[in-house]
Amino acid sequence: MGSNQTWITEVILLGFRADPALERFLFGLFSLLYALTLLGNGIILGIICLDPRLHTPMYFFLSHLAIVDMSYASNNVPKMLVNFVNQRRTIFFIPCIMQTFLYLAFAHIECLILVVMSYDRYVAICHPLHYTVLMSWTLCAALAATSWAFSFLLALVHVVLILRLPFCGPNQINHFFCEILSVLKLACADTRLNQVVIFAACVFILVGPLCLVLVSYTQILIAILRIQSGEGRRKAFSTCSSHLCVVGLFFGSAIVMYMAPKSRHPEEQQKILSLFYSLVNPMLNPLIYSLRNAEVKGALQRALWKQRST
Repeated sequence: MGSNQTWITEVILLGFRADPALERFLFGLFSLLYALTLLGNGIILGIICLDPRLHTPMYFFLSHLAIVDMSYASNNVPKMLVNFVNQRRTIFFIPCIMQTFLYLAFAHIECLILVVMSYDRYVAICHPLHYTVLMSWTLCAALAATSWAFSFLLALVHVVLILRLPFCGPNQINHFFCEILSVLKLACADTRLNQVVIFAACVFILVGPLCLVLVSYTQILIAILRIQSGEGRRKAFSTCSSHLCVVGLFFGSAIVMYMAPKSRHPEEQQKILSLFYSLVNPMLNPLIYSLRNAEVKGALQRALWKQRST
């Protein structure tokens, strides 16, 4: 390292570079999407907590998914909104690394929670008589706790490997938050170990869980086709199709971002996909589950009716 290199103390987030009028429009649009994300997931979380009929394993894991979506959006979006109205788009290096850590942790948790939810649907549809035994509350709590603990531990591994690197400039990130691949570009040392660990983590946390989900839903599809009752078949398919929509959106965009061959404009691709992760996917999750789930819609109607009666 040469003597003319200096250590980075703060980072400039270039974000979405556009003219002021377009930036004001994007600020309003993204603020609306962020508000809808918090409102939608907050309503889902509140309904699950207040309605005893939803105190089941499936909605227990759905409540964790709502918490993760709100946390994920809140980690990335507020800073992006501030940068739209602030000309000095900087963030100190330590908060930047913390943002990377939380981004990775919440993304990992969502992967694992979606896998656990697919297992829950597999047991409910393929082994309904043994459901209460196989999906006991002890097991549900253990699966949720393990998902959170393992996800934060894996994110910590990434952060430790990042902090071992020297960062001596340039201090500009072509992104709207401190995404791990963008942060690594600031390092003035070999990052091959980091890249290998990221790829291995993607195989373990994306490809592996996705294969488990596909196996579970293959078995579920076979079981649904065997259901004699048309009403039972429609109910099972409605619940599972909503889950598959969420799985497809989340895993598909993640695999494209971290495992697909890079396009001619990889940084712009990363920003668009990260925006999908941070705003669109967390906002769509409660809509998908509520619009395609009769139990959630029923719980919401009961809550509104109770509110009008009081």
